[in-house]
Amino acid sequence: MSVSLATELGVRRLLVAAGQAPSVLNTQPWRFRVARGERVELLADPDRRLRISDPRGRSQYLSCGAALFNLRLAVRTAGRRPMVWLLPSPEEELDLLAAVRIGGSSPVPGEYRALYDLIPVRRTNRRPFTGPALPRPVRADLRRAATREGAALVFVDRHATDDMLDYAAIAEEELARDHDYRAELAAWTMPGAHFDGLPAYVHGPHPLRDPAPVRDFGRHEGEARFEERPQLAVLTTMGDRPVDWLRAGQALQRVLLVAAGHGVAASFLNQPLDLRDMRGRRDPHHRRGHPQMIIRLGYGLPVARSPRRPAKELVSMCMKDRGNI
Repeated sequence: MSVSLATELGVRRLLVAAGQAPSVLNTQPWRFRVARGERVELLADPDRRLRISDPRGRSQYLSCGAALFNLRLAVRTAGRRPMVWLLPSPEEELDLLAAVRIGGSSPVPGEYRALYDLIPVRRTNRRPFTGPALPRPVRADLRRAATREGAALVFVDRHATDDMLDYAAIAEEELARDHDYRAELAAWTMPGAHFDGLPAYVHGPHPLRDPAPVRDFGRHEGEARFEERPQLAVLTTMGDRPVDWLRAGQALQRVLLVAAGHGVAASFLNQPLDLRDMRGRRDPHHRRGHPQMIIRLGYGLPVARSPRRPAKELVSMCMKDRGNI
């Protein structure tokens, strides 16, 4: 299917794909602007930024980076080449995160078609995982996916996994004592959410183990026994600036789509990173880079998808041509 920004159908195809990206607390903190049928601009939505738990905007940039990767895929699988500029106007418009110009025709590799088809399949799975450890070839594929987007995926060994679960539990306890944090979390985890946020049906059950391998949102559907040895990986970048966060988001989504292609499920355990950002603490720099996401991987049963905003609500405005970027 061809894509044209001059038609409503062409724009909708891109926005539907971008809008299915994962985002922190399913805030979907992005907007898009279409410029005279030539490019799509990705903007951060300031009204959807988590002011308490994400004071630097790192999680918002990561979320928007994931949406950008889906947008790129949608353009690529339509037989056109996306040309991407990250932070094209850093001094003029702070919310403008990326611009994607629709390039010339290009054959569609099967790899991109497969990843695009997995966009609606990918889920965040907060339920127990079963089955064996990820095979080495699968791990290698996931590492390559991160590398192709300028990041690294570091698998955590057994000893370090126990330490990381302890760190997550300690961070969650400290966060739970912060009234403003609890209020912000509650605002995005309401049971009856229809278009954004995390409704109760995606929270998962309460783990019958301590420390828990999933995040506690305060609302659970019963209890369950989770895997004894969670498989964790950390997504890292060499830098820790806004441009690195955007690259990390794109790497995250490529990793998650490749994982979905292998039947591997994922959820996140980012409490230590949230606490670090909230308290302004110094990043414990790993030799392979700055940690941006802590990912739990494994094999699980299918789960429901979090709600999504209608595509028409994602368009900020149509704009006149601003010239070359």
